[in-house]
Amino acid sequence: MRQKGGESTLVRELENEFAPLGLVWVDCPYPMVAAGLTQVLHKEKARVHLGPQPPTGENPSLIVLSISGLEGLPENVGRAQEANPNAPVLVYGLHLDLPLALAALRAGARGYIHAGMQPEQILRALKVAEQGELAAPRALLEYLLTHEHPADLTALSSRQREILELVCDGLTNAQIAGRLFLTESTVKQHLRSTYKILGVRNRTEAARLIRDST
Repeated sequence: MRQKGGESTLVRELENEFAPLGLVWVDCPYPMVAAGLTQVLHKEKARVHLGPQPPTGENPSLIVLSISGLEGLPENVGRAQEANPNAPVLVYGLHLDLPLALAALRAGARGYIHAGMQPEQILRALKVAEQGELAAPRALLEYLLTHEHPADLTALSSRQREILELVCDGLTNAQIAGRLFLTESTVKQHLRSTYKILGVRNRTEAARLIRDST
C-alpha cells in the first residue's frame, strides 16, 4: 500500500533513475488537457512549449501530439518528426484507444499516452521514450495478437509515399534528401517509420512490397 505522499516519492525515484526532461513541445487543441499536461511536466521541472508550431531557438527533447482519431495521424507525426528529427514523438489520446495507439507506433511515434493515466505513469512513459524505448500500453500486446492484419499502404503519409517512390527508383538516402530539400537524417526517420507501418525490415523489402502491389 502506498503511503501518504507516495506520488511525490515515486516522482523523486524517477528523477534519480532518469535524467531530467528538457524542453517538451506539447501540441494540444484542448486548453484543459494542455494545462493538465503542463502541470504534470512542471513536476519534473520541464520547460513546456505549447502550440501547433515548433519552438524556435531550441530543439525540444520530446514532442507530445494530442490526436483524437486516425485521420491525418501519419501526416501529423511525420510533420513533427520532420521539424525535429531527433525528438521522440508521443501521441496523447483522450482515453485508452488501442487502434490509435497501434497506428501511432506504426506512424513512427515512440509512445502512446492518454488522459486515463496517472501523472507518474505519464512521466515514466515520457522518460522511457526519451531514452529511445517504446512507451506503449500493456494491453496493446493482446490487441496485436487478436487484431493483426496486413500492412495498409494507405496508412503512409504523402511524404512517406514520396520518399518510398524514390527508394523504388533506386535513389540513395542522400540523393532523396537532395531531391526533396530535406536532411538525410529526416529521410532516414521517415523510412524507419515507413518500415514499421509496412511491417518490413529494410528498403529492399519495402520496394518489393510496393512493386508487388502495383
